[in-house]
This record gives sequence, structure tokens and C-alpha cells, in this order.
Amino acid sequence: MIIRKSPTELDKMRRAGLLVYEVLQKLSGMVKEGATTWDLEIEADRMITAAGARPAFKGYYTQSAGSKYPYVLCTSVNDQVVHGMPSAKTVLKKGDIVSIDTGAELNGYFGDSAVTIPVGEPTPEVKKLLETTQEALELAIGQMKAGNRLFDVCGAVERHVVANGFSVVREMVGHGIGTSMHEEPQVPNYVDRRNENPRLKEGMVLAIEPMVNAGQPEIKILSDRWTAVTKDGSYSAHFEHSVAVTSNGPWVLTRP
Repeated sequence: MIIRKSPTELDKMRRAGLLVYEVLQKLSGMVKEGATTWDLEIEADRMITAAGARPAFKGYYTQSAGSKYPYVLCTSVNDQVVHGMPSAKTVLKKGDIVSIDTGAELNGYFGDSAVTIPVGEPTPEVKKLLETTQEALELAIGQMKAGNRLFDVCGAVERHVVANGFSVVREMVGHGIGTSMHEEPQVPNYVDRRNENPRLKEGMVLAIEPMVNAGQPEIKILSDRWTAVTKDGSYSAHFEHSVAVTSNGPWVLTRP
């Protein structure tokens, strides 16, 4: 069941979303040669806790992994698509890219967002991957209007990614969000006609998150049962925003 939010609920989600934005802004500035993904984890935990919020990812159970996720962040480096685990052993070096994905629960409502940051100046190919993924997200956000359908959002991502010579990950999807981290509907980054295609209505909130591979779309899960990587070893980029459908059009809850 798709749960639509009232204006009051959207305001609460907005506060959670802006906290997530502030965390990602701070962490993005920390991404540099010699930093570790554990440095990012410690700061995210500090900021979310200091704000009186709860890290949304830490302790989140999934049946596929058979365990609770142990960290505040997912930090996915280079060929890691999503759910990479922070570690003091993961030292960032020039030429890397790192996806930083996090969520927070504040007063019972969730925010969820992700960015991918290059370490130093990226190569032209990597720069195009990052720009294309960000552009795909913005195009999808533009479709978050009452009266449109879910496939309008999904198709906007797929068309832009494919037109630029990249591929979308099919096994991982975006999702509804609200008083739970993951709500209906699922939001693939391609038009999956096996799924329902609900009409978008005011009060719906979707976490839209293009996951784009420089090479082929196939992924595999590492032995930790969480980290997803590209099968061909190509780089992968990931950007995400939580977006509401309103009478005034799309409202991105996870940025000012």
C-alpha cells in the first residue's frame, strides 16, 4: 500500500531530509587523499546523534543478508555499487570515487540521500559518469508531478543513462519513504513492465536513486552479504534524493 503524507508529515520529513543533507555536505568536504571511509562514518554518527536523530541504516535487517547492517553509512568505492561498509582500512586515493549513502530518523520520519564524490580531479570518463547519474536523478525528479505515473520517473533515468552510453543496475531499486525507511512502491531505474505503474498523487514521497555503471549492468554480492559490486569491475555512481509530490510540483526534501 502506498502511503500519502499530509503537509504536516511532509514538514517533519523535510527536517529529517535537511539533516541528511547537512551530513552529506560535511562528509563530501572530507573526501580527499588519505582519508578513510571510517573517518566519514565517525563524523556521520556524531552529527546524526547530536541532532537528536537516529541513524536509519544502523541495525537495519534484511533477509537477503541475514543480518543487521552495522554502520551509519554505506560507503561504496569505485566498482562498489551500493552497501559498501566503512573501514579504517579503506584509504581513499587519487582517482577513486566514493558513494556516500545515509539516512536518518527524526521524530518518527525518515530522510534518505546519497552522493558520489571523486577523490581529486576525475578523468573525463569518470566525470561523465558522475554528471550523467546526477542529470538522470534531476530528470526523474522533474517527473514527480501529480497525474504522472511511476514509469515516467523510472523511464527518465533509463533513457538518459542509456543515451550516454552507460547502464542502469536492475537488481537494486529506489523506494517509497515516510515513517518507515522502505515503503511501497519500489522505484526501479528502468521501466519494468512486470511491476505496477501507479499514478503519482499529492503526498507521495519517493527515494529516487539512480545507480549507474560505466560498463555492463550486472552486479554481484560480496562474501559479506551486503556489498554489491559491478561484475565487470567498472566504476559505478549513485545519487539519491527523497522527493515529494505536491500541488506545486516536486519537492526535494533532502536539499535546501
